[in-house]
Amino acid sequence: MGMAVPTGGKGGRRRRGVPRYRAMADINMTPFIDIMLVLLIIFMVAAPLLSSGVPVDLPATKAGELNIDKKPIAISIDDHGDLYLMDQKIADSDLVSAVQGRVSGGADERVYVRASKQVPYGRVAQVMSDLTAAGFKKVALVTKQENE
Repeated sequence: MGMAVPTGGKGGRRRRGVPRYRAMADINMTPFIDIMLVLLIIFMVAAPLLSSGVPVDLPATKAGELNIDKKPIAISIDDHGDLYLMDQKIADSDLVSAVQGRVSGGADERVYVRASKQVPYGRVAQVMSDLTAAGFKKVALVTKQENE
């Protein structure tokens, strides 16, 4: 006497057109986590490049942010009254020539002046007047937004 061994599925019966597997309800998180880690690394590398390197305690105002397409020329005045063009310290007498050497658009280039709250107003006005006397038309003060 021989015994019959069923071939296929449960109990030997298999219906045609019905798959043997069920739908998977799990989400594969590995690609999502990989993308998030790459974005995190990109932002960690890019974040220090977005701000100027001179620590300045800016005054707070209610003015909104400006829309800028390219990185402008930034002149910073720290608590001691020292001048910085971008991140490099410069002398007062070299200010105009250093800024003129940096600009590519001529006198229509934006020049931002960042000054600490402790710097006297006369010092800031002197720097701005030197720049406007050199022919720069778009000289502006940079402040931080007030948190209301």
